Amino acid sequence: MMKKYDKYKQSGIEWVGEIPSDWNVTKYKFVITIKNGFPFKSELFDNQEGFPLLRIRDITSGKLETFYKGEFSSDYVIKKGDLVIGMDGDFNLRWWDNSDALLNQRCCTLNNIEGITDLRFLYYLLPNDLKIINDLTYYTTVKHLSNGDINNSSIVLPPIDEQTQIAQYLDHQTSIIDQLIQQKEKLIELLKEKKQAVINEAVTQGLNPKAKMKDSGIEWLGKVPEEWTLTKMKFGCEFIYDGTHGSFMRIDQGFRLLSVRNIVDSKFIFREDDSLISEKDYNEISSKFIIKEDDIQLAIVGATLGKVAIVEKMSEPFVTQRSLATIRTDSKICLPKYLYYYLSSSSFQAYLWLSTSFSAQPGVYLGTIQKCPLLLPSINEQYQIVKFLQLKIYFIDELTNKNIIQIEKLKEYRQSIISEAVTGKIDLRSWTPPNNN
Repeated sequence: MMKKYDKYKQSGIEWVGEIPSDWNVTKYKFVITIKNGFPFKSELFDNQEGFPLLRIRDITSGKLETFYKGEFSSDYVIKKGDLVIGMDGDFNLRWWDNSDALLNQRCCTLNNIEGITDLRFLYYLLPNDLKIINDLTYYTTVKHLSNGDINNSSIVLPPIDEQTQIAQYLDHQTSIIDQLIQQKEKLIELLKEKKQAVINEAVTQGLNPKAKMKDSGIEWLGKVPEEWTLTKMKFGCEFIYDGTHGSFMRIDQGFRLLSVRNIVDSKFIFREDDSLISEKDYNEISSKFIIKEDDIQLAIVGATLGKVAIVEKMSEPFVTQRSLATIRTDSKICLPKYLYYYLSSSSFQAYLWLSTSFSAQPGVYLGTIQKCPLLLPSINEQYQIVKFLQLKIYFIDELTNKNIIQIEKLKEYRQSIISEAVTGKIDLRSWTPPNNN
């Protein structure tokens, strides 16, 4: 356990509390300089040619996707190792680690004053201060950060040698935590791939490894069990309809009009901000069909094309928009849960995207889904496949969720280490990096 300083004093900053007695409280304007970006002419932007241009969205991604073909001053060029901030929205902070780029408006770089501040210490301290500024900033639709917001904010500052020591400690500690997080994120991706492979194999090849196989004649299905029936989706379903194409007035109380955003983690859920429509409009939309338990919801429009969920028992009636297709199986031929897994498989998802048409956004026609090849084992074998997948997926999901929780705890731990160090709650003056050997 890290020791504390011998003496503390009140900082006068609510989120900081007490600080070591020889630390100072000052304003950012006395310890840093800010360089702002320039409002370059948008008509000279290009997607391929010119000098790279750093925009707010690039701070998060770390990529440079816009180029400038006009003349510019070298004063607005940032280099690898500069500390950049996006001054709108969430006020993103990043060490720039890409090639030289022009600093566009609403972005800025921070520079330390030699002998007073260590920029790496500020990098760890700033997110907390920016959060406070964020909470206090006035805005209409998007928060805007100004130089004055930063300059006039209070900062707790240890002596320069302690700043450097704290930064070295945090570099070491956070790198260990970040490696652990990356390992767990990689494991989650592998688990997702495993889950997809298990589903795909079960619904295209079955559970019997000794089953005789035949060529399906369909490239994305390949060889399939000889005894299985290959038909079209429409022949295994009572109906395949999309939601309403109409425009309806939203009201404060009424019936839910849901969309693809209600598919979350493969479940169909109500959300607090769901659109609500009148009873009259609900009756008009639902006159064709009423959605019920075990109906499948498939995203057929937009970037999330292919997301799928099965409707569980819902507490109230609802209707859907055209971004969703409602599929009701003929349960004598095709079990709803089996079809849900079939639609979730990588084989069907590949078919869906290969069949996509693009205008403003990707989409598929209902006819494309209705004509989609459907591979059907007997009802008894469907039951066995569903039972098998439910068990396998349960364990995969449990392991995935365990790692997600561990990542969140690691991030919380990372933040607590940073917060303790930059506010002087632990004394790091005698800390030395562990011997790597």
